[in-house]
Amino acid sequence: MEQWIDWIKIKALILVVESIGIAVILGGFVVATVVYLMHARRWTTHHGYLDFRRRSVRGLILGLEFLVAADIIRTVVVDYSLESVLTLGLIIVVRSFLVFSLHLEIEGRMPWASPEKED
Repeated sequence: MEQWIDWIKIKALILVVESIGIAVILGGFVVATVVYLMHARRWTTHHGYLDFRRRSVRGLILGLEFLVAADIIRTVVVDYSLESVLTLGLIIVVRSFLVFSLHLEIEGRMPWASPEKED
């Protein structure tokens, strides 16, 4: 019975972490949209679009980190098998590539490159 309760707690933890990830992604898009609408008249179309994109993608990247954490917990604690570890590895590679390309898209530089100073 004690194992059953621990299993339920772990499943609940995974659900909470996944829910936080989804909420962060949705919240990022909502905040980006609200800020865009508040400043739409003052900004040029291009500036507003770039700011909207930066804000929304930051929320997406942070939300993906929570989803990766939930996948790691699920794989290590709940379903520890070779197949699940390989699936987790593939998920992490795909999500890491996605985060890398999103960062490159938003910042316009490699993540390890220092930002250019504007004169």
